[in-house]
Amino acid sequence: MTDPRIATPAPAPRIRPHLITSDQEALDVAQAFADRLRTDASTRDAERRLPWQELDEFVATGLWGITVPKAYGGAGVSSVTLARVTAIIAAADGSLSQIPQNHYYSLEVLRVGGSEAQKRFFYDRVLAGERTGNALAETGHKDFKRRTHLSRQDGQWRVSGTKYYCTGAIYAHWIPTLVSAEEEGGVRTYIVFVPRNAAGVTILDDWDGFGQRVTGSGTVRFEDVAVEPEWIVPFQSSFETATTIGPVAQIIHAAIDLGIGEGAYRDTLEFVRQRSRPWIDAKVETAAEDPLTLSEIGQVRVRLRAADALLRKAGRLVDEAIGNPTQDTVAAASIAVAEAKILSTKAGLLAANKLFELSGTSSTMAQDNYDRHWRNVRTHTLHDPVRWKYQAIGQYYLNGRRPPRHGAI
Repeated sequence: MTDPRIATPAPAPRIRPHLITSDQEALDVAQAFADRLRTDASTRDAERRLPWQELDEFVATGLWGITVPKAYGGAGVSSVTLARVTAIIAAADGSLSQIPQNHYYSLEVLRVGGSEAQKRFFYDRVLAGERTGNALAETGHKDFKRRTHLSRQDGQWRVSGTKYYCTGAIYAHWIPTLVSAEEEGGVRTYIVFVPRNAAGVTILDDWDGFGQRVTGSGTVRFEDVAVEPEWIVPFQSSFETATTIGPVAQIIHAAIDLGIGEGAYRDTLEFVRQRSRPWIDAKVETAAEDPLTLSEIGQVRVRLRAADALLRKAGRLVDEAIGNPTQDTVAAASIAVAEAKILSTKAGLLAANKLFELSGTSSTMAQDNYDRHWRNVRTHTLHDPVRWKYQAIGQYYLNGRRPPRHGAI
């Protein structure tokens, strides 16, 4: 019996996406698309309707190609712009905004560790409208060892293993997969760009988290999948030297949390202005004149703006590290991103909580589905533990110790 959770592969792109050529154009396009996206965001979440059409439209805007370097035909936007574009989309649909996170991540892995031929091939594919997802994480073990392996059998490279939390894989044309390979001197890790329609690849639509419902973050199985050497990109070596793979990955996550908070804040303002009633002891005509409500609204606004400011600062430091990757510049970028991630986590959760506190009981009605903001930000902020970021920041400033080089700082 066929497993009904098995996902159908994404069709090939039907049109070539618009080519964005500047940071400002990327921001303008993102805002225009977010305005359209916001209309049905609540329905998609409530019905867990996978956003195939919306993703095609998203890609067609050209936003999925904005990190392709200019030397390869893309806009090569700054990290500041990438983060802001992500936040803009997240404010409209926090769940959908996470889908391209690993797409951008894999393009950074390619930029840092890929060969010239690999860069030209995959960047061309992205600019033609093809999407990448991810197959990085594994479950069922207490350690972080990767058990999905790359091996050579009868002259052919093959991938076998199972991955989970594979955000975007359902929608992808290529699945960048973290693998381990036995080599002389020990085990090395690689990222293999596996074609979605390769024989032996099975994707299950089995993500059932209470938030980020349409991210497609389910299971990917690789059963003796044949891959070409041209699809294998060094990964471990990218963390043996100072590179920006970690801070680029993390700044996108921080931007998603900030954007979800901004979306919750926008809905709070609208609800309080139009539907909330003032508390009887406030002795005012409207909830928007309630002095305690005004104070809380101000606090949420300040937290969100502070998180945005730290995110912009972090983006500038990431760009400096991209231009001049040294141990010091990459460490400074990683710490700045960690600071932004802490505050975006706190601000996003605060905004989602205050929506209900300030709007009142009527804001909990199922028809409004405002709880999606809290469910989304609570789920996404669990991506990695913020408590460890405080520790890394303290070590950096007090003891002069650089943070560890991996994708979670």
